[in-house]
Amino acid sequence: MSIRPVKRLSESKPTLEGAGVHLRRAFGFGKTSDFDPFLLLDDFRNDIPEDYLAGFPWHPHRGIETITYVLAGEVEHGDSMGNKGSIGAGDVQWMTAGSGIIHQEMPKGDSAGRMHGFQLWANLPEALKMTAPRYQEVKAENVPLVTDDDGTEARIICGQFWGTKGPVDGIAADPMYLDVSVPPGKRKTLPIATTRQAFAYVFAGTGKFCNASGPLEVPTESIKWLDTTPPAEADNRSLVLFDSGDEVVVQAGDDGIRFLLISGEPLKEPVAWYGPIVMNTQEQLKQAFDELREGNFLRADK
Repeated sequence: MSIRPVKRLSESKPTLEGAGVHLRRAFGFGKTSDFDPFLLLDDFRNDIPEDYLAGFPWHPHRGIETITYVLAGEVEHGDSMGNKGSIGAGDVQWMTAGSGIIHQEMPKGDSAGRMHGFQLWANLPEALKMTAPRYQEVKAENVPLVTDDDGTEARIICGQFWGTKGPVDGIAADPMYLDVSVPPGKRKTLPIATTRQAFAYVFAGTGKFCNASGPLEVPTESIKWLDTTPPAEADNRSLVLFDSGDEVVVQAGDDGIRFLLISGEPLKEPVAWYGPIVMNTQEQLKQAFDELREGNFLRADK
């Protein structure tokens, strides 16, 4: 077995989106190859209603899939196909924009004013860019929770993990999307296929993602420092991008650690991206915005 070393450790950055929603962006609108097939991850945890209630009014998407995972509060949504509803704590909405959809997402918060959750964008391969839009909405009780012998828990939103399959299926990038909690002081090894890109996003507690077979201490001989690198310590709002290997190892801190662990098969295709629309060429991108301006963005055969 080969431990995936930490390629990069960073912290999500404050960002304004939608009609003035304050959130934190872990990655997005940068070098897409680092996270391929994923494009963007937003952390919209907020306890101040004025910072999120303006929401994300009607806007288009084409060529991607958006995955919304709510921890607290509610998000009301509606779209150009007539779908409408609300997702709450523990719920997941996986929207395949495909050839084009116009929708809105309006966060409402809970009784304490909390609105906590994440939105991930996954790219669609060229062959599926213009597929018909669809929704997969999964309620919290239908997201399996698996507990290992040491108390480590994993909510399996998508993909196969520890012999259990998540409820979201039919996704082009064959992603694995997990919400993992490791108890205080525990060291845990989590398998990830070598062909996948993988990252973790920490949102509670602290821990160290290890680059070696054991947690490293300060070396007593300099030669030891040449053999490996120290574990990368991560805390709330830390993004950990992994290099190649077939397993991730985490050492939980005194309060335990909770993080999203997400991986997928890279598409390795060119990306032409502006705002909410992601295509393969600049010509396709221009066509999409021309159609949006001319009023024929939505396909009649949906």
